[in-house]
Amino acid sequence: MIDNFEAAKLSFLEGLAHYQAQRLAEAQSCFEAALALVPGRVSTLTNLGATRVKLGRFDAALPVLEQACASEPANLEAWSYRALALAGLARDVEALACFDRALAIDRSGAALWLHSAQSQLRLDQKQAALASFDQALAIDPSHANAWSDRGSLLRELGRFDDAADSFEKAIAMGADAGLNGYYLASVRGEKGPATAPRAYVERLFDDYAAEFQTHLVNVLHYRAHEVLIQHLLRLHPRRFRSVFDLGCGTGLCGPLIKAVAEQVDGLDISKAMLEQARQLGVYGELIHADALQYLKTATRSDDLVLAADVFIYVGELAALFDAIVKNMAPGGLFCFTLELATNGMDVQLLPSLRYAHSEAYVRCLALASGLEVDTVIAAALREDQGQALAGLYVILRKP
Repeated sequence: MIDNFEAAKLSFLEGLAHYQAQRLAEAQSCFEAALALVPGRVSTLTNLGATRVKLGRFDAALPVLEQACASEPANLEAWSYRALALAGLARDVEALACFDRALAIDRSGAALWLHSAQSQLRLDQKQAALASFDQALAIDPSHANAWSDRGSLLRELGRFDDAADSFEKAIAMGADAGLNGYYLASVRGEKGPATAPRAYVERLFDDYAAEFQTHLVNVLHYRAHEVLIQHLLRLHPRRFRSVFDLGCGTGLCGPLIKAVAEQVDGLDISKAMLEQARQLGVYGELIHADALQYLKTATRSDDLVLAADVFIYVGELAALFDAIVKNMAPGGLFCFTLELATNGMDVQLLPSLRYAHSEAYVRCLALASGLEVDTVIAAALREDQGQALAGLYVILRKP
């Protein structure tokens, strides 16, 4: 019969084999068995904590990692995973303190600097985050995503030339060329790709869904949905048979138009946003899809199409306009907002990663797609860094 130490050793080694093969649930069970046989062993505590972090069990990871750090204060791996567990719990102040302890032991790990930068960003410590990105890239200049993240930070800081250089390096190192090309066009003041990358928009709004409406309305003082519907109902007081809320998000427009509509359907690229909209109880059908791909094959007959704050993620609008018109009933109205382009450009990708369009461009599109221009009103959409953001409120009619 083997003693507890030998049995613990066997479980530990079996756990390591599972861990290295990414069989994390099995690794966790083995490390837990080893720890039960020989409590307090630092190597077991550290590996169990690391496994739980990789499984996303941050709360469960913390106690064993804290014990490992207390028993062995120079344990780089324990401090590193303790920091990651705290970051995973959104306890970034504590996470940074742990990253600092890990970096005091060994400053040569690019990954530690990168994780530290992410916590600093979440705490709005932009200059500190930039310094951490620079440290990471000095150690490993081939880290493509680090160049991309650094570029995004520089873009937010208004250092557009430096941001462009980072995005170029990200592409050269193998980062997503479509996404980083989109970022690059935004800081170069270019027209940009035809539309924002779907993965970017979907991830942005899935992550933003829970706080989207509160932030947009209360912080950015967004009222474009209200103003658009007010203009519509003032100029066209009628009842609508079928309303299609394109890019409905959390459902800001739905409750405003429901009183004069027999049916209101919505579409959005973000599943999380649609779940928020569903809770309102005002939409008939809610569709999770890319607008253009859906409308190309749809057979709708809407007499009102709404698109509030949607085309900021679409540069070239011609194909989407044609698809919308195809799904409108004769006499139907198409109402939407746009950010207003500057510098004489028809389509402009801004450093905010939003598209802006000119009034002339919209009028040309309306003519080309067989729509009549009913109303174009220039007015603010919301605030941007405390300043009113210029936009257009447009109503087009299908003859």
